[in-house]
Amino acid sequence: MNKMIIGIDVSKNDLDVAFWQNDKSFFLGKYPNNQNGFQTIYQDVEAKRQKYNADTVLVVMEPTGGYEQHFAYFAFSKRWEVSLPNPCHVRNWIKGIGKRAKTDKQDAMLLAQFGAVQQPLLWKPLPDEVAELESILDRLDDLNGMLRSEQNRLESQQNRQVCHEVSQKSIQDNISYLQKQIEILDEAVKNHIDTHEHLKEQVKNLKTVPGVGNKISPHLLVAMHRFSVLTEGNGTNKAIVAYYGLDPQPHESGKSIYKRPSISRQGDRHIRHLLYMGALGGIRGDNPLQAFYQRLIGRGKKAKVAIVASARKIIVWCWAVFRQGCSFDFSRFGYVS
Repeated sequence: MNKMIIGIDVSKNDLDVAFWQNDKSFFLGKYPNNQNGFQTIYQDVEAKRQKYNADTVLVVMEPTGGYEQHFAYFAFSKRWEVSLPNPCHVRNWIKGIGKRAKTDKQDAMLLAQFGAVQQPLLWKPLPDEVAELESILDRLDDLNGMLRSEQNRLESQQNRQVCHEVSQKSIQDNISYLQKQIEILDEAVKNHIDTHEHLKEQVKNLKTVPGVGNKISPHLLVAMHRFSVLTEGNGTNKAIVAYYGLDPQPHESGKSIYKRPSISRQGDRHIRHLLYMGALGGIRGDNPLQAFYQRLIGRGKKAKVAIVASARKIIVWCWAVFRQGCSFDFSRFGYVS
């Protein structure tokens, strides 16, 4: 299939567009990042597609603070393929081919080349109800982060020898406000899930997995949907572990081990953090996760290594129950890896 690769460097106001054809990048132009600009890009790209007899179009953009979202949805609605690769992967690839220039035009041309050479994973939008849930959870994470910052500031103020009461009261008032907002959003998450029966059932199933409780189950629900959309429901256990950056990454050369093995840490760091915290809680209970952890410890594994392996086991079990649409059953899923 002859595919035209479009690279787009995204900013708040503009989209710099290039395309890859016949083993070379060409700059198409700079367009406004709005609906009028989108229509002009569509017309110009379609003209090029017909000129080069391309069957389809792949758009490659780096995620840029959400500024890429409107065009990503627009391109998807036009039946173009869309990829939003990890910016770290793109930067490492650019360094690897020895490119040093850094302009919007060059970035667009390199993204087009990256799409042709690397064939990155395709992006697809989440179902609306899952995207809405994700937006609530993102805001909830923001507020929890602000609350922790304000609590730390209050502690710092209280430890000062001299401190005006107005500054402490300001922080305390803000803490109270943030706590109320968090309560509102917590309730919104619950109500949103209860409103959609399939989400309610999926969360119920996920919470049967050892280590998954009320706090992390909505986040894992979104994570499962995102991976399902990405892989059209056919992703493997190994793939989901790698997608969320929990895959082992040894550092060996010949007989030399020049660095301790670790995990790749690719993908969503917040999901890895939640899985790690879930593993910490899960290994304290009387359940298959605790037995798995103890087996690793009994084989001489360090505690942190065993906890990370337990986090990996959680996401594999979650993917199994999500795909099967059932609750966790150790006899069925206990030994998947």
